[in-house]
Amino acid sequence: MKLPILLSLGLLGPMGAGLAPAAQAQQAQQAQGATADSRAPEQLVKSTIDRVMAAIKGDAGARAGDPERTYQLVQQHFLPATDFRLTTQYAVGSAWASATPAQRDALFKQFQTLLARTYALQLTQLQAQNTSFKYPGAAAPAANATDTVVRTSVVTDGDTMPIDYRLRKSAAGWRIYDINMMGAWMIQVYRRQFAAQLASGGVDGLIKYLAAHNAAP
Repeated sequence: MKLPILLSLGLLGPMGAGLAPAAQAQQAQQAQGATADSRAPEQLVKSTIDRVMAAIKGDAGARAGDPERTYQLVQQHFLPATDFRLTTQYAVGSAWASATPAQRDALFKQFQTLLARTYALQLTQLQAQNTSFKYPGAAAPAANATDTVVRTSVVTDGDTMPIDYRLRKSAAGWRIYDINMMGAWMIQVYRRQFAAQLASGGVDGLIKYLAAHNAAP
């Protein structure tokens, strides 16, 4: 299978920064207490992936493999289903507690940009392959559950790769905050990468490190 795990910072190229207006608006509504998303975890994952892929197939630039356009579609259709601020908190680890509000916002902005770019690059490469997504189905989480895993798989040219999505339930509904590909949970991978930067340069050093990779040619 030619679907790579693009979790290494060194593999990421430039695609701009920040959120698309649609993603900004939806996250602002969530923060202001708008009506919660009532979709079940599996339904949210499936509808989000299907919506992203449909948008890519319906866009001439993304369909042709333009990573910038694919990134814009990921911002618009994938980010509203995520809680990457929680992802950032877990990936940064204990340093999050001592970070100032401004530092936390900067970490979140830079890390979310990096994660969206990573996902867009994966989808760009999938465009050149015969790919389908499978959802094996699972029992609904307990009524009082706040954390769950949705298991999916990507089938490419006859090869199957499992991809698991971990979701947390909040006032906004279920949101994706971690992804497992080939046995590697995203948060664990980045936490190891971030630890060295935090040890040498602290929170500000990590912010600069992420910003440099997001701006790299």
